Amino acid sequence: MDGGDEPVVCGLDSRPVATDHLGEEVNSQIFNLAAEVAESSNDKIPILLLKLKEILKEPPVESKEQQKLKEDIYYYDLIQYCILVLKQDYHNIPGSWSTAVDLAEIVSTVCVGLNPKEDVEEFYGKVLPSAADNLMLLARRLQVRFLQAVENDVKQDFLRCFLNVTNSLCWLLSDHIELIQHVLQSDRLLQLLLTDDVETGAVMVSILLGILQVNRTVLFSMEEKNVRIILDELIYKLFATTNPVIGNTSIKLMLLIAETHPPTLKILCNDYKGLRPLLKQWTGRGFDKELNHLLELLYAGSTQGVSQQKFHRSACLIQAAWRAYQIRKRVKSLPKVVTTLQRSFRAKREREIQQLEKRREEEELKHLLQLRRHRALREFQQRQLSLLELVPASEVNKYLQEERERSALIIQKVWRGHSLRKDFDKRKQALKEFKAAVVIQRAVPQVSEETTKERHSQAQEMLGQYLMKRNLERKSEQRQEALLAQISTDIELLMNAPGLKEATEMDVEVFSSRSGPITAKARQSHNTMLQHTWGPWWKKLGDEFQDPEMIYTEDMDIDLML
Repeated sequence: MDGGDEPVVCGLDSRPVATDHLGEEVNSQIFNLAAEVAESSNDKIPILLLKLKEILKEPPVESKEQQKLKEDIYYYDLIQYCILVLKQDYHNIPGSWSTAVDLAEIVSTVCVGLNPKEDVEEFYGKVLPSAADNLMLLARRLQVRFLQAVENDVKQDFLRCFLNVTNSLCWLLSDHIELIQHVLQSDRLLQLLLTDDVETGAVMVSILLGILQVNRTVLFSMEEKNVRIILDELIYKLFATTNPVIGNTSIKLMLLIAETHPPTLKILCNDYKGLRPLLKQWTGRGFDKELNHLLELLYAGSTQGVSQQKFHRSACLIQAAWRAYQIRKRVKSLPKVVTTLQRSFRAKREREIQQLEKRREEEELKHLLQLRRHRALREFQQRQLSLLELVPASEVNKYLQEERERSALIIQKVWRGHSLRKDFDKRKQALKEFKAAVVIQRAVPQVSEETTKERHSQAQEMLGQYLMKRNLERKSEQRQEALLAQISTDIELLMNAPGLKEATEMDVEVFSSRSGPITAKARQSHNTMLQHTWGPWWKKLGDEFQDPEMIYTEDMDIDLML
């Protein structure tokens, strides 16, 4: 890598010399130097080309004379010689690597500000790219020797030479920004950047940052492979070192790339998942502003998202400032606000304590009532069991069946009551709507007195008709009910009537008189009640919960006749 190729020295063409006075002196120096270089050996050419450094100091900086001098140097191919000899190995050349550094400075000095009038395409298409490549090659050789050096003085000399060469490269690129794309796509720049050394690595990151600051649009023409290599190296440097200089320049460079090139920002967000925790480790190193901005970009995923977040934070800040101003103004205008707040706080605390006490008392009362209810239920069950022991064994199942039926009746009554109450709750809404309709109707504009009287008479007439119709319907219903009761009584009498051979005059009287069936029914009900009263005592347990009408006649075995 550090072995230089010997440059190929081209012959000089016979070219005319300018005729003005200053031009004659300068052109003669350049012409003589060009002739001397053409006739010298390759190892002496670098020393001869160092004379250009003194020649370039004669005219004023950025003057027409200096511009003319640069054109002549290019016209006589001296700058091409300087570029070629940069590839040599200067280990055995007088001046060693300092000679190479001086030649690099000469190349950048001549090329900066040079706009040749002839061979323009060759200058921009071949000379400038070759100059940039050879400067990077020289810088790489100096970097390798710096890393290989053992003595501190030698290392510092190589580091100084490396810095001078990289400065010459930056100076050249700052004037010819079209070279930046060529440099960024060059493998030699990546070789310079891919190093574990802290000092030269920091220099290369700074150079890359300066190059992109000069021409940011070059990122859109770079290959994705080169962009990924640069990102990988920057992230590796952030991970492998704690040097604040490298951290600062690397983060600034990544921020510039992410802001300028949206595809690169997507790559950072999608392919480098652990980058954000790594960046957070660099907080408090003196460049938190750039670091926070880069983190915002990574979290938002786009510059538009960061702008929206900034707008949101600005709005929140303005709102917070306005609320603070309003609160300060309110507190200032109300000096008793603290006392009022304390009073309201104490009152609220007292209410909460009272509510807690009340809730605790209610819970205690509820618990006490529940205990009493359980105790009463237990006593009732024990009493029932003690009474059940007195029942004959043959009647236990029958008694239990009666208890289950009685319990079912009670449950049904409770369920019907619950259903009716629930239905009533549903009807409350309809009642509200009816009342609302009445209120609305009352709010209707009043009509005349004659209309009211007419409507009243109509209502009275309709009410009379309704009442008459209702009385007729009631009479009809009563007749139907009486007829159904008579039929039911006759059916029961016929079913219980004796045969014709056993019939008596009393039975005949029962069927021949209309009051007879009613008397018979009353006699039968009376006998049933007497039978129930004279029945066994164990059959009447729990009668206090029994409906008086529910009497089980099928179990009666006592026949009473009046």
